[in-house]
Amino acid sequence: MTSNPGRGSHNRVALICAVVAAAMTGAAFAAVPLYKAFCQATGFGGVIPRAAKAPGQVLNQTVKVYFDTNVRGLPWRFEALQRSQAVKVGATNVAYFRVVNNSDRTITGRAVYNVTPDSAGWHVRKLQCFCFNAETLEPHETVKWPVIYFIDPKFASDPDMKGYSDITLSYIFVPDPQEAAQAKHPAASS
Repeated sequence: MTSNPGRGSHNRVALICAVVAAAMTGAAFAAVPLYKAFCQATGFGGVIPRAAKAPGQVLNQTVKVYFDTNVRGLPWRFEALQRSQAVKVGATNVAYFRVVNNSDRTITGRAVYNVTPDSAGWHVRKLQCFCFNAETLEPHETVKWPVIYFIDPKFASDPDMKGYSDITLSYIFVPDPQEAAQAKHPAASS
């Protein structure tokens, strides 16, 4: 009987291919949460970083912040109680939003948010926001939620922000994906 000298190298190549395929599959599953964490930390793509405290430095520069509200796939009415605010860079501000559940059932939604222009996303910081978590409204419930935010003083010296004096914060309430998954698979939630 003769042995095949190339068989060992074929097995090694097959093992390497299997390991690479497994690593790529793992990377694909990790990509979304890692990208979300990256955007949250850096403000990339207009995602607003969460702030632990206000900066303490208020500049004389004023920026006009506009609020845009939308609802997709929910029987809710969602509106900003102010269309815009003129805010000092570095000052803590509060904007209020009203949400009404127009349905006869309890519904959980999640606010997806963005900032325009994208490059301003790093400078808009939120201390408190309904967009940090999923929110549940009872049938026909009306709630008023604050967003506490500030424009980071670094906005004034950022060359990418030169010439910008308007920022838009956009929120879209959508069905909470975890609630939707539980509705499709009720046995999994019990």
